[in-house]
Amino acid sequence: MSQGSLFIISAPSGAGKTSLVGKLVAQRAQLEVSVSHTTRPMRNGEENGVHYHFVSKEMFEAEIGEANFLEHAEVFGNYYGTSQKVVEDKLAEGIDIILEIDWQGAEQVRKLVPAAISIFIVPPSLGELRNRLTGRGQDSEEVIARRLSEAQLEMSHYCEFDYLVVNDDFDTALSQLDAIFEANRLKIDYQKEAQQTLLTDLLNK
Repeated sequence: MSQGSLFIISAPSGAGKTSLVGKLVAQRAQLEVSVSHTTRPMRNGEENGVHYHFVSKEMFEAEIGEANFLEHAEVFGNYYGTSQKVVEDKLAEGIDIILEIDWQGAEQVRKLVPAAISIFIVPPSLGELRNRLTGRGQDSEEVIARRLSEAQLEMSHYCEFDYLVVNDDFDTALSQLDAIFEANRLKIDYQKEAQQTLLTDLLNK
C-alpha cells in the first residue's frame, strides 16, 4: 500500500476554503480532513471526534511537552493543534490527509514534514472578500474591517505555498483543487504500487 500524502490548505476567512474542502473530500476517495485537538468548549451541534477532539488544557499542555503535535497555537486563550500520531497513522493507511491551518501552522508543519504539499486559496478581489464577509450578516463593520486586515496579513504569505487557487467561480476552483490531488496520485511512487501487476506484465520478456 502506498503511503498517503500530507496536504496543507490555508486561506483567509471568507475565501471559501471550508466549502471547497468539504466538497473535495465528498467526491474523492482516500482523502480525509484531519480533526484538530482544542481546549475550547464544545458548541451546540458539535460532536467530539468529528468537529474537534475536545480536551482539557492540562492534557493539551502535556501533549505539547511531549512534542506530540505537528503544529499548535493559542488563539484567544484556547489551544488548537494537530496530533502527529493520528496524521502518521492515517498516512500509513494510504489515506491523503488535509490540514486546514493558517500560514503559521503551515510553517511549523513544513519543518517536520518537508514533503507536505501546500495550497493557498484566495478570493478574486478584496471587494468580493468584503461582500462575502458582509453577506454572513454576523459581524459589525468594525469586526469586518479587522477581518479584512487579518486577511491581508494572511494573504501576504501566499508565496510560501506550492500552489495558488483563486476562488472566483466555485466549480472552477474545485476542479483546480481536484487536479492537484489527482496529479499527486499519478506520481511514480503511487503508480509503481498501484500498477505493479500491469508494469510487471509489460516488462516481462
